[in-house]
Amino acid sequence: MRIGSSIVLIALGAILAFAVADNLVNFIDLTLVGYILMGVGILGLIVSLLMNAPRSQRRVSESRTVQDPNTGEQITRNETRDGGI
Repeated sequence: MRIGSSIVLIALGAILAFAVADNLVNFIDLTLVGYILMGVGILGLIVSLLMNAPRSQRRVSESRTVQDPNTGEQITRNETRDGGI
């Protein structure tokens, strides 16, 4: 469930809970259905926001410089790796 569908569920639930007459449909309590839809929409919104939250990334950079014993030339090696999962 994405953010947009969560907002649609919240809006639809609010319409059913607050704007529709209770006696419109006899066999379903539209107010309760509206509250359930709003609850599912809020839960989906929270989950989608948590899933899209930026995660901290740890990047390790390492640089080594050594001198070649045969030629006397300095060799530099740069290595970068991510510490994430």
